[in-house]
Amino acid sequence: MPVQLDFGRSGITVTLPVWAEAVLLETKRNPAVANPSAAVADALAAPIGTPPLAVLARGKRRAVVVVSDKTRPVPYRVLLPPLLRTLRDAGLPAEQVEILVATGLHRANTLAELEEMLGADVVRTYPVRNHVARDDDAHEYLGTTSRGTEIWIDRGYLRADLRILTGLIEPHLMAGYSGGRKALCPGLAGVRTMRSAHGPTMLEGHVGPGILQGNPFHEDLVEIVARVGADFLCDVTIDRMRRMTGVYAGDVVQAHLAGAEALEQQVLVTLPESVDIVLTSAGGYPLDQTLYQAIKGLVAALNIVRPGGAIVLVAELSEGAGSAEFVRLLLSAPSPDAFMEQLLQPGFFQVDQWMVQHLCQVLRKASVWIVSRHKVVEFPDGFAIRWAASAETALAEVKERFPQARSVAVIPEGPYTLPTVRGVKMPLGTAWKQAA
Repeated sequence: MPVQLDFGRSGITVTLPVWAEAVLLETKRNPAVANPSAAVADALAAPIGTPPLAVLARGKRRAVVVVSDKTRPVPYRVLLPPLLRTLRDAGLPAEQVEILVATGLHRANTLAELEEMLGADVVRTYPVRNHVARDDDAHEYLGTTSRGTEIWIDRGYLRADLRILTGLIEPHLMAGYSGGRKALCPGLAGVRTMRSAHGPTMLEGHVGPGILQGNPFHEDLVEIVARVGADFLCDVTIDRMRRMTGVYAGDVVQAHLAGAEALEQQVLVTLPESVDIVLTSAGGYPLDQTLYQAIKGLVAALNIVRPGGAIVLVAELSEGAGSAEFVRLLLSAPSPDAFMEQLLQPGFFQVDQWMVQHLCQVLRKASVWIVSRHKVVEFPDGFAIRWAASAETALAEVKERFPQARSVAVIPEGPYTLPTVRGVKMPLGTAWKQAA
């Protein structure tokens, strides 16, 4: 049985073995927006919980439009023109509008990447700047949240008298759903904010894909956006073909929640019981370009794999493993238990530790095979991770190691899907000991 999974820009076909009792977990094929530009313009004119953007923009002198970085497939070539036109018509010319890339702790986007994302005309016409989280002087301290998270935010954002957030709503391994408040924090936050917001205790709590209620990370971000301020949100949802399926504009919290609720109807899939093996993607380009981001594909399988099962991940990894900090952390401990012991030491903090922690959460429950043309790192022997040249090879190795394994769930879109067993969304910190 051949199945098509998202992989790089073109996808990959995998032939499942005859022994596999397979189920394909696909998102619902919601209709794409017929006229995306018109849909964006309509949402800006009739937003949720705020006056229209044109009204908010009148009399303003300096606007900032926050955009996602290259790791998110936001259709900015469609989203930005109506938004920027609205600002121009309200009296804000291009030189008074900064486009600020919410890189978080990711690397800066190159000129070529910005032109691909935003369109060459936008990059030539508007000032575009990458946020730099590691530059302490580029951030202003605004106190702490009720959970003690230090709030350090990009100074350029704070200087604007009209602040607009944009992005993509999708399942997210920490925040429940991306988009909304996440464009501000962690998108424009400094390293010192991440020390707490991405801390190990937070990530062992009630966090996980699709979880908003009672999620301490989500609640921290909502508190930060309320403290810092954002005047308007314009988020979108997309389908597997990267076509726009919805536009959610207006109040940051209200519009984002409306989009998340609509998206959940599109992406949540459910099984009657957990499976022996999950074959998943890392979402294809641009998410599967580094191992750091591709770990999200493993997390997507965590809800539905049985304890002691196996996950096979296909990811292109054309940009390698990720940051130097991430690679050093991967190699810093002989096993997941040893890494977690190191992570929980008082005062320990290193950038990107959170994604290694998420990898350890996966390995508590399942063994992992990674299928890629690029073997980007040699994992320590104590990590139950193997490389394979093809998914067929990986599945054969899984069967050899687990002869009784038969049930296989296939997640073609990886982390853009919300797989569950009987609708239960399990926190990452405890999913390893649950079979739902």
